[in-house]
Amino acid sequence: MSSYVFGFQDIDKTKLMVVGGKGANLGELSKIEGIHVPDGFCISTEAFKRIIGETPSINELLEQLSLLKVEDRHKIGELSSEIRGAIEGIAIPEEIEDEISHFLSMLGEKNAYAVRSSATAEDLPATSFAGQQDTYLNIIGKKGILKHISKCWASLFTERAVTYRLQNGFDHLNVHLSVVIQKMAFPQASGILFTADPITSNRKVSSIDASFGLGEALVSGLVNADSYKVHNGEIIDKKISTKKIAIDALKEGGTKEQKISPELQNRQALMDEQILQLERIGRRIEEHFVHPQDIEWCLVDDTFTIVQSRPITTLYPIPEANDQENHVYISVGHQQMMTEPIKPLGLSFFLLTTNAPMRKAGGRLFVDVTHQLASPVSRNVLLNAMGQHDPLMKDALMNIMERGDFIKSLPNDYKAPRPGRKNTDMLAQIENNPTIVSDLMKKSQTSIEKLKQKIQTKSGSDLFDFILEDIQELKKILFAPQSSAVFMAAINASTWVNEKMNEWLGEKNAADTLSQSVPNNITSEMGLALLDVADVIRPYPEVIGYLQHVKDENFLEELDKFEGGRETRDAFNAFLSKFGMRCSGEIDMTRTRWSEKPATLVPMILSNIKNFEPNASKRKFEEGQHAALKKEQQLLDRLKKLPDGEQKVKETKRMIDLIRNFIGYREYPKYGMMNRYFIYKQALLKEAEQLVKAGVIHEKEDIYYLTFEEFHEAVRTNKLDDQIINKRKDDYKLYEKLTPPRVITSDGEIVTGEYKRENFPVEALVGLPVSSGVIEGRARVILNIEGADLEEGDILVTTFTDPSWTPLFVSIKGLVTEVGGLMTHGAVIAREYGLPAVVGVENATKLIKDGQRIRVHGAEGYVEIL
Repeated sequence: MSSYVFGFQDIDKTKLMVVGGKGANLGELSKIEGIHVPDGFCISTEAFKRIIGETPSINELLEQLSLLKVEDRHKIGELSSEIRGAIEGIAIPEEIEDEISHFLSMLGEKNAYAVRSSATAEDLPATSFAGQQDTYLNIIGKKGILKHISKCWASLFTERAVTYRLQNGFDHLNVHLSVVIQKMAFPQASGILFTADPITSNRKVSSIDASFGLGEALVSGLVNADSYKVHNGEIIDKKISTKKIAIDALKEGGTKEQKISPELQNRQALMDEQILQLERIGRRIEEHFVHPQDIEWCLVDDTFTIVQSRPITTLYPIPEANDQENHVYISVGHQQMMTEPIKPLGLSFFLLTTNAPMRKAGGRLFVDVTHQLASPVSRNVLLNAMGQHDPLMKDALMNIMERGDFIKSLPNDYKAPRPGRKNTDMLAQIENNPTIVSDLMKKSQTSIEKLKQKIQTKSGSDLFDFILEDIQELKKILFAPQSSAVFMAAINASTWVNEKMNEWLGEKNAADTLSQSVPNNITSEMGLALLDVADVIRPYPEVIGYLQHVKDENFLEELDKFEGGRETRDAFNAFLSKFGMRCSGEIDMTRTRWSEKPATLVPMILSNIKNFEPNASKRKFEEGQHAALKKEQQLLDRLKKLPDGEQKVKETKRMIDLIRNFIGYREYPKYGMMNRYFIYKQALLKEAEQLVKAGVIHEKEDIYYLTFEEFHEAVRTNKLDDQIINKRKDDYKLYEKLTPPRVITSDGEIVTGEYKRENFPVEALVGLPVSSGVIEGRARVILNIEGADLEEGDILVTTFTDPSWTPLFVSIKGLVTEVGGLMTHGAVIAREYGLPAVVGVENATKLIKDGQRIRVHGAEGYVEIL
């Protein structure tokens, strides 16, 4: 068989590297019974490689191209133009031309053909490359076809194609081009069929775009197409557009825009029965490819012809279920302030630590809340909790329930259980025990010290068994009824104070000020502790100069050369011994901790030296404490003057005490969890070093791409399939490009919520108010904590903040995040530091530009761009 030209009947998915994504898919399509595909053939990538390989000047230009970055737009334009010119100027070798002539004579040389590019890196599940290479329609005659084959080869080097590859990390030298020659279809209508709704991602809804004539008008955006939606064999939505023009094929070759007569402009491009027939064809194609498809179709003489099918690459994966029932999943990342993907070992640990019914998808975790939504009692509990965590999630869940058909609701014939005697007794015990928080913290610390000692004696399989045992201890501490009762008492007291002060005094969000500078908040202490480290370093200019150029992670060892170096190192080590287990995205235990990379802290410390006077931590804490006590006194004084004033004062004082005594503990359980995670990680990395020595893995960080069980098995057997880690690394790169949804169903539908806009300015960016006050300032849009350069008075705008961002909070005057709720870390710390904050502002980091002046309305929940 020829190595240069293949008929569709000789092509299947195994020929991807020979005929590219489009060619391989056409070969597969032509094998599906009942699917009409216009006949054709592919010129293989071997022909392309030969053309390139035999032209040294092109290879030299390609090497220059591979050195460029996305920003080098001018140079990309120059080089790509030169490469295209060179390719189009090369005569196609006689041997290849003969094979093309042979296939044309079999199919009919006088027929019209579509000449289309098919790259080896396109139409794949992860990257579509849609529209990156060129297509030429209605080409007639061998001479014209040969000319357009060269044009297709050259189109691999258009500016847009080169830039796309640079953005997606593809090597220009490793992407090759095949060319598809396919008999032209002359349709009365054509368009695109998605077998999953591209807007909602619902896998059970097909979406069809249709217009008259060739699909080129639709793809290139020249016409508004009709839009039809089909669900389970029923048309659920139709939008008929005014279609003023069509692109038609000319008999002599080429295409032409034609005006559509007025009486046809608003006619459906497809009749209802045709819509349903096309949907059935789409499902058959989807079943063959085992993945939702983006299909180009033509209607020719009332028969549907398929000219292309590719996977839809933009869909978020569906969390796996063990049955065919309907399920609703909510994102863990949006509650834990970590929406980035988590590596497999990190996912394993989180799953071992939780009691919730969690599922994995796209490198993230989701909780299956189907059963909670089914029961009216647990539904209310869930919705109230979501209202605190993330109101957009709550609104999305309510949207699902309002449909009434997705989740079967259990009968509402019983009342919600009242807070029992046990709950009341627990609250009384908590209130009457001033040492309860310090006792809980001490208990956690004692347990961690024991773990540190015991784990040192463990290795091999014993270590894995020991960690599994200790995770049970961690769960006991995390989910201890007394522990959650402490911070729930404070959270409930905050809600009570906000509601009653608004009702009695017309004062909104009073609890925000009352929460400032509370005792026992381990996370806000961390931000202040880094100010103290800055105080130690401030008197030593040599140390400051040295730290300004730190690159090496061993910089602490070099400090002794400088005056103040030992004091600096001691201050660093003291901070790391208490907080070194923290880092950005810390719920993924594979993330690099501050103790592992202390240089991460250097920019924050230098920023503190520049922005603050000595003793700033003490001053900041005292200012917050003073503001809280002053607010308390003002409220109590005003309440005294009201009817039943004494009783209102008594109740309010009790609630304020609950807030101030207990809200700080809200951050401690996670701190304890991160302590344990870091101890486990250090012990497991020692096992990883043994696997590297034994040649089982290449580098110790490879274990991050194994589950806990797989890692255990590798240690036990000293064996591991290399392919597992390589595939997981590729998967992780793909997951990094995905945006996780807040709420997704088992149909793959992404359900969104929205804020109720009140009397806000029209252009306002609306979010959730979590910390009162109005502040104006320079927006600093920061996506990565490392190297964050903030000045006092800046407003931090970011996707989400977890505890590792707290040291930045001492420098800022306000906070805006895309993700978050009333009780998430950023909100709690913003209130404690007295920073106006609005969270859950969709696309804040895209809509607000770095350096713009903005105004944050922390009590109302919106942001203005000034």
